[in-house]
Amino acid sequence: MFIKDPCGITCIIITYAAVFYADYVVIKWIVLHTMEGSLWGTLNAVAFNLIIFLLTMSHFKAVISDPGTVPLPQNRLDFSDMHSAESGLDLDWTICTRCETYRPPRAHHCRICKRCIRRMDHHCPWINNCVGERNQKYFIQFLVYVGVLSSFALTLAGYSLSIFFFCADCPSYEKQKDFGRMIAHGLLLIISSIYLMFSVAILTDQLHGICADRTVIERLAKSGPFRPETTKKSRMEDVCGNQPKICWICPCSSPPPDKLRGFVNRPAPHQRPEVV
Repeated sequence: MFIKDPCGITCIIITYAAVFYADYVVIKWIVLHTMEGSLWGTLNAVAFNLIIFLLTMSHFKAVISDPGTVPLPQNRLDFSDMHSAESGLDLDWTICTRCETYRPPRAHHCRICKRCIRRMDHHCPWINNCVGERNQKYFIQFLVYVGVLSSFALTLAGYSLSIFFFCADCPSYEKQKDFGRMIAHGLLLIISSIYLMFSVAILTDQLHGICADRTVIERLAKSGPFRPETTKKSRMEDVCGNQPKICWICPCSSPPPDKLRGFVNRPAPHQRPEVV
């Protein structure tokens, strides 16, 4: 599932440009200069690129995964008498007039995706997709790896600059003393700081919403928790799965099945025998 939204595509390009630039600066100006020929430099290069790999995998999964699109009916439904149609619904089902279909609890219509999304949190341009029932796990993983990578880059850049300014006796000091290196480090510090603040802010909001069992849309509507009887632990498992916690950070694992999620797994009213 890929949305042809210019804003979303631009955000994806910016994200990968920032990631590849950070990798370039770390390898060329930090590892190959400040840590030249050391095992410490090799370990940092491997660790940095491993985080980039995990970030890319989680982002790719969040971008292409179906966030929980409500399927359209095979035959056109008649909503000419809207009042009568609504009276035949369960209390937690609604009608989307734009999709012209019934939608389950917590599903909302996205004007960019032009479909109803189950347990829709929001549409995120940074993944060019909705954050919904089936890809919220990957979105959270992406935020975690962005934060880790940004922190790692800030640490390496800070270490490299400390060597540059305060270790004049180092043999490679004069060789490193150039304007291009300073510009590269400065841009890396700015980009990493921006992405770190972005990831921490959004991740905090996401975790708060999961623990409170309220999506962004539900909080804006000031609706209460959908399942007040559940615990925070079970709500996290609804999003990340009930497998071992170490699997929560693995972007290769599949999302949890529908029956474990906030979506009420029942057929739509037009698919039920008594309605037909």
